[in-house]
Amino acid sequence: MGAWDAWIGRQMVQRDRLTPALLQRFRATIDSEETGEVAPQAIHWVLCTPEATTAQLGIDGHPQRSDSQGSFFPPVPHPRRMWASSKVEFVAPISVNAEIERVSTIASINEKSGSTGSLVFVDVAHETSANGVLAINERQTLVYREANSAKPTPAPEPVEIDFGEWDFHRIMVPSEALLFRFSAITFNTHRIHYDAPYAINEEGYRGLVVHGPLTSSLLLDLAARQFGANAVRKFAFRAQSPAFAGEPLHLVGRREGDALTLAALNPAGQTVVAAEGSL
Repeated sequence: MGAWDAWIGRQMVQRDRLTPALLQRFRATIDSEETGEVAPQAIHWVLCTPEATTAQLGIDGHPQRSDSQGSFFPPVPHPRRMWASSKVEFVAPISVNAEIERVSTIASINEKSGSTGSLVFVDVAHETSANGVLAINERQTLVYREANSAKPTPAPEPVEIDFGEWDFHRIMVPSEALLFRFSAITFNTHRIHYDAPYAINEEGYRGLVVHGPLTSSLLLDLAARQFGANAVRKFAFRAQSPAFAGEPLHLVGRREGDALTLAALNPAGQTVVAAEGSL
């Protein structure tokens, strides 16, 4: 028996509506070129956002966890939380004014040891419906880590990246304004994305950290620019290293039949987010 087995199977139901204003703000945030009433495929990450009151937030900005029945997440004591990966199946598109319901279930909790100490992995299964029709299945993996005493590392030296293995490529620089907008539209109060002194002095990063789902939203947008809106059927991403505001990101992809390989690379050619999918 694990320490938090009682949380496995715990559910949370949230409801929302995709308003025209929210759809437009999301498109504006990621500089989407899409128009019309059907939303970009990453829209589910700005729906059914956290509902904790400000008084319920912890020092890192995330909602506090407890052993009460009202706490969806288990009271893992590790202070550092990261969205490690997601596997997403796009079942049906989501259109403007759709009534949204998301059922979230704690699927598994596993504790492991890594080079940085104890790690606790929490898998959450999300079923998102629009107007009563299943639209998205997602399996999300969160990882909780112990406090970090490491000092920030300098930015790696840029290199000449060979893009020959990639079919398409877009370069962009995530700005502080972009991070702020994405935090606001997702109601994400994790301080590593907007509070530079906290990110540097408390969590050991060298600057503001780009959200994993923001990078993944940009990769889905990259696919939409190549293959059209709502073309991706399945999409899985894994965060491999942090990206930082002000440092260029290379968004790259290639297609082999119906299979897609996507990635976000930093200026040193290191993979920030690795993703794969199918059309």
